Amino acid sequence: MSTAKRCYSLTWTDPDGAAQAAAGRYDKRSATRRRRALEAVGCTRVEVVVVKPGELPEPAL
Repeated sequence: MSTAKRCYSLTWTDPDGAAQAAAGRYDKRSATRRRRALEAVGCTRVEVVVVKPGELPEPAL
C-alpha cells in the first residue's frame, strides 16, 4: 500500500471583493493556519482545496 501525499491550496474573496487563489501549495496544517490568517484580516469564502502536482486552483467567483 502506498501513501500519497496530498497538497492543498486556498481560494478566497479579499475584503475588497476580488476573488483570489493561492499560487503556493501547503500541507494540511499550514493550509489551515493560512485560512485562519486570511479570515483574521477580513477575507471571506476562504476554502482549503486539494490540488494535484502542477495544478493551480481557480479563484472562487
